[in-house]
Amino acid sequence: MRALRFHAAKDLRLENIAEPNKPGPGQVLVRNRFVGICGTDLHEYSYGPIFIPTEPHPFTGAHGPQVLGHEFGGVVEAIGEGVTSVKVGDRVSIQPLVMPRKGDYFADRGLFHLSTQLALVGLSWEGGGMAEAALVNEYNVQKIPDEMTDEEAALVEPTAVAVYACDRGGVTAGNSVLVTGAGPIGMLTLLAARAAGAAQLFVSDLNDARLELAKSILPDVITINPRRDNVGDVVRSLTEGNVGCDVAIECVGNEHALKACVDAARKQGVVVQTGLHPHENPIDWFQVTFRDLEIKGSWAYPTHYWPRVIRLIASGLLPATKIVTKRITLDTAVKEGFDVLLDPAGTQLKILIDLSK
Repeated sequence: MRALRFHAAKDLRLENIAEPNKPGPGQVLVRNRFVGICGTDLHEYSYGPIFIPTEPHPFTGAHGPQVLGHEFGGVVEAIGEGVTSVKVGDRVSIQPLVMPRKGDYFADRGLFHLSTQLALVGLSWEGGGMAEAALVNEYNVQKIPDEMTDEEAALVEPTAVAVYACDRGGVTAGNSVLVTGAGPIGMLTLLAARAAGAAQLFVSDLNDARLELAKSILPDVITINPRRDNVGDVVRSLTEGNVGCDVAIECVGNEHALKACVDAARKQGVVVQTGLHPHENPIDWFQVTFRDLEIKGSWAYPTHYWPRVIRLIASGLLPATKIVTKRITLDTAVKEGFDVLLDPAGTQLKILIDLSK
């Protein structure tokens, strides 16, 4: 089968590799349908390996060359002994986190995403979504309803990141919410905040093209370009009592974006750090203390979120496909996908690879 595999930074190769093995006990073989290119995939391509193990992963044993892709869905082609949650022919979304199911401190408490032995399908597992098929565990597949499209199945994973970020911030009806970064996760976080009832939305980004995309998706969002305006000043000027927003969610992994969140949040507001920072970043801890702020990290998502996120998307409450700006094939994935998304012009938001073509 065809698969896009990571060999080194700037070295992705479309190769013919063996089909996955027949499913063993508790395993499911999925014929992949759509897969999204994630920011993590872009980082691996640009200067990896980062999460891709250079030596066998301690839990899965996986190492390069790695089939990329952890945002995907498909159709069940075969099931192993003991699998009961899905059957052949079911359309599914993939929850890509792989970890011990017991005997691990966090797994024993249902916090599978915090396992110290965590691996990801498409990063540290034998397969991934950027191939024609993938062999995964039963707990990695979730059946989707008839009203959900195959494209939407591939968007459950990034949407789960956004929903969890809003949950960590306690976003609720009537809130004012700032999101820094109008990339795919930032836009999904805005949509998740709106689905949770947020009444006033702000988004900041240095790229005017991204801000225009944000306006086309959520016409009432207040856009801010930090090159021209101070984010905190704009947020305060438009919130009740000029105090700042209730929740600020950082979706860039950038020092200035995090500082903007801390500045823009009201007293006793909540700042959620979702973007992955490449190095230590200082913030004004006097302001954190003086203004009684809460600062929370938001790592991935609890694995039990999949049914909930599927309902949000399938019902239309969280229209995730609005962030999709381009669809390509596996043959053109590097040139028309990875390279385009790394273009500073930022004309594309979420690119999906159609694996049926």
